[in-house]
Amino acid sequence: MRIISVNVNGIQAAVERGLLSWLQAQNADVICLQDTRASAFELDDPAFQLDGYFLYACDAEVPAQGGVALYSRLQPKAVISGLGFETADRYGRYLQADFDKVSIATLLLPSGMNGDEDLNQKFKLMDDFAKYLDKQRRKRREYIYCGSLYVAQQKLDVKNWRDGQQSPGFLAPERAWMDTVVGDMGYVDALREVSREGDQYSWWPDNEQAEMLNLGWRFDYQLLTPGLRRFVRSARLPRQPRFSQHAPLIVDYDWTLTI
Repeated sequence: MRIISVNVNGIQAAVERGLLSWLQAQNADVICLQDTRASAFELDDPAFQLDGYFLYACDAEVPAQGGVALYSRLQPKAVISGLGFETADRYGRYLQADFDKVSIATLLLPSGMNGDEDLNQKFKLMDDFAKYLDKQRRKRREYIYCGSLYVAQQKLDVKNWRDGQQSPGFLAPERAWMDTVVGDMGYVDALREVSREGDQYSWWPDNEQAEMLNLGWRFDYQLLTPGLRRFVRSARLPRQPRFSQHAPLIVDYDWTLTI
């Protein structure tokens, strides 16, 4: 099973840069997109369809903000839109597809980089989502959360980590939250399960120097329930091609997706 997760920073612009033709060639079973900035109605347009895939979307109440989408080769048994709390649902931040023994979700957190209100919304959603994750881990099925979380957990995940400690994305409370999810709750960071190498980033500031010097941050994850740990075969964050400020996260699992 191959799952690709990518924050597109607006699906229209990403498609114009070649996103769909690239995805079509990757032979993924499930593709999770974040920050589509498009309504579910707009995504019904043939311009956003992938041959051989079902497309599902969760949009925001506010036009051209947030939104997530999911492509799947198999038609899921069920699709769940939203989490039932306002911090997530108003901006279309969560969509889940249920298969036979596993549920795969696409999730978008606020970046927290757009002022105090944005950061406060991020902390509120992190708190709400942590409570949700704590409940979910007790269920008798496996979960894969493909999240653009805008949180780097470790020094290894930020090129200039010393400077980054004062910036949203690497603040102490954010790192503590990730430590709780991946440590105390037992969720598995798929990339770190197979690689401890540095210089593996998924987001870069929008300037030429950051790109040239690889001044990146690892904000994007596939978080797994512990029962899936042994099935992670490979994970990578290819820097090119890129369709937004984020790199795609590609994870292969020794798992056959069924319904």
